[in-house]
Amino acid sequence: MAAKILANLIVMGSGILARAFVQAYRQALTNASKSGVAQETIQNTVRRASKVMTEQEARQILGVSPETPWEEIVKKYDALFEKNTQTGSFYLQSKVHRAKERLETLYQSKGQDAPS
Repeated sequence: MAAKILANLIVMGSGILARAFVQAYRQALTNASKSGVAQETIQNTVRRASKVMTEQEARQILGVSPETPWEEIVKKYDALFEKNTQTGSFYLQSKVHRAKERLETLYQSKGQDAPS
């Protein structure tokens, strides 16, 4: 009999806690939407997901200036890419590749010679 009462108390207690949790969560969502936090969080998530490397960041990664000719950019790219192939840093290798891609599209749009 005591076990039945104890089990009943546990079940009822967990039900009460679950309802309180759901109610608190709903209230938090309501407060967040009123203060604009939810919208800001969504915008930040979208911004991060669609983040494109800037020209300045690409030039900084490859160590080139806006006046650098395309051939010099390719030489820098090859050197950095090979160095990161040897050390095994896939992250840096991908950053170098993305930087070259970014500058390649920039040079192609300017009408300069930027072969792929």
